[in-house]
Amino acid sequence: MRAATETRADGATGVPRADVAAALARIAAMPAVLRDALDRVPAALHARRPAGGEFALVEQACHLRDLDREAFIVRARRILAETLPELAPFDGDAVARERGYLAQDAAAAARDFATARAELAAFLAAVDAAGLAREGRFCGGRITLGQLVLMIDEHDREHRAQIEALAASTGAA
Repeated sequence: MRAATETRADGATGVPRADVAAALARIAAMPAVLRDALDRVPAALHARRPAGGEFALVEQACHLRDLDREAFIVRARRILAETLPELAPFDGDAVARERGYLAQDAAAAARDFATARAELAAFLAAVDAAGLAREGRFCGGRITLGQLVLMIDEHDREHRAQIEALAASTGAA
């Protein structure tokens, strides 16, 4: 669930700094969640998909890695550098098929995700309030950088739940 927004004195809609800080802490912690699940689940099961058709653990690792490298950091940089940039969507399912995520190495993907996420988290943590209020165009609307941070946090929340469910379905404690 997205955090509530607030209207600033200048009329622009922003995200409370405390919400951004809390989201950034969770964003920075996501690689450890993935690594823990991979450590608990036998490597032979990393490519096993759940019955619902969601990503297997290796696909989770690859998806998070590629999304951070090719979408989240790019969007954040463009919002800060350009005036109302049009931010491209990322079709995770199509990318997974095209790149053969199931055949990739889960541990390597998780390490690469951790590196990409550390870069993203450091970049976002250095943005001031004015930067968080900057906007881009995304999916037919406008989004501030602060809202993008919350979107990343929400995306992580969804994947965290999927990752934990995958780990639990293998009997991993």
